[in-house]
Amino acid sequence: MSDPITAAWFAEKIGDTSANGLSLETRALIRAGALPVGTRLPPVRDLALELGISPATISAAWSDLRRLGILSGRGRGGMWVTGERTMTAPTRFGNIGNFGPSALDLTLAVPDRSLLPPLGAAMAHGVAVDGLNSYAREPILPELAEALAPIWPYEPEAMLATNGGYSAVYTVLQALSLAGARVAVEDPTAIRHLDILENIGAIILPVQCDAEGPRPDSLAQVLAQKPVLFLYQPRLNAVTGRCVSPARLAVLGDLLAASDALILEDDGLGDLAAVPPQSLGGRFPDRVIHVLSFAKTLAPDLRLAVLSGTRGLVAQVKAYRSFSSGWTSRILQGAAAWLLRDAATQAQVAAARAAYGERNARLEAAARNHGLEHDFGRGLSTWLPVASESFAIVTLAARNIAVSPGQRHSVRRVSHIRFASGMVAQDHERIAEALALAAADS
Repeated sequence: MSDPITAAWFAEKIGDTSANGLSLETRALIRAGALPVGTRLPPVRDLALELGISPATISAAWSDLRRLGILSGRGRGGMWVTGERTMTAPTRFGNIGNFGPSALDLTLAVPDRSLLPPLGAAMAHGVAVDGLNSYAREPILPELAEALAPIWPYEPEAMLATNGGYSAVYTVLQALSLAGARVAVEDPTAIRHLDILENIGAIILPVQCDAEGPRPDSLAQVLAQKPVLFLYQPRLNAVTGRCVSPARLAVLGDLLAASDALILEDDGLGDLAAVPPQSLGGRFPDRVIHVLSFAKTLAPDLRLAVLSGTRGLVAQVKAYRSFSSGWTSRILQGAAAWLLRDAATQAQVAAARAAYGERNARLEAAARNHGLEHDFGRGLSTWLPVASESFAIVTLAARNIAVSPGQRHSVRRVSHIRFASGMVAQDHERIAEALALAAADS
């Protein structure tokens, strides 16, 4: 269908005239073939007249479909069906490429498998936990809650085991129904945070960071815009590799005291951070949701994280999750509880933290030898300013090194690269030389 359809024809097909209903029913028409790729949609004002609704409602629906890549165009040029895809995908994370076996792939800041603890004894314990194979949807295995109590940074009202850290963040944000809401987010941040927020249609307000965490002046400016939630990493930033200092956390708390925004803390790197567990939950127990993931410290395949909050907030998240898994594997929860109590495992985590710190320090020293002065942090990755992202990426690719462009981790215009410095166990001089060339002006 290359000719534009009429507003009358379109209006006859629509039953739900809310913005969400219009979006869903338009997707259904596209999926059924009634609106093939190339179809020009009626002008917004004509369609609003036929449906008896505000043009703003239609514009909101079209904005949703444009974000999903289903429609394109805007203004007087009209809107066109440009895709048949009616499923969503994490566009930032999905754009990470496959660079082949010979490349040094530093795009993903994942844990070194050789530094993770063994799981055999923990899994054997997990298959013998109480309540195994029960359909009771208990929020968290009591044994895991007991193991976490001594290390949790505050005393929460309720806890909930989830299927990983990003699953916890996604479920919380979906359960809170934040479509169209203003959300403050530290910048730079994890790709998955931005993917999730963009997918649900939140308005992202970036809070710029420095060496100690989110900048107070930037947070103050963003809080003036009345966000409903602030999402940040309370210990170690997964992009910059730098820790939030206790002093900075206290200042952020002072600013948030004048706001009624919910606070979502994603502690994704856990005890790989050089600072102990910390949270604003003790100061704002009624509006903090704290998430601790075990992927980077214990095992990615545990697929396990735990969140805490008020009974009401946790119940809201638990109710939303009932649409899907309902509960998290008791086997995995039992295994995690065993690992948290095992002295050898905790020594292994401490050794991994030291190893990542040493790798970063060696790479930083090597970079200094080549004229590149930069604090590499002590985490799994480094956020390096460059004169040109494209020049830096091409320069490194020519030396068989793959990194992530900084723009994926930010909603601002930035010129950085992010690379998994914690994975660099050898060849520090060669890699540092390449980084120094990449950071230079083209």
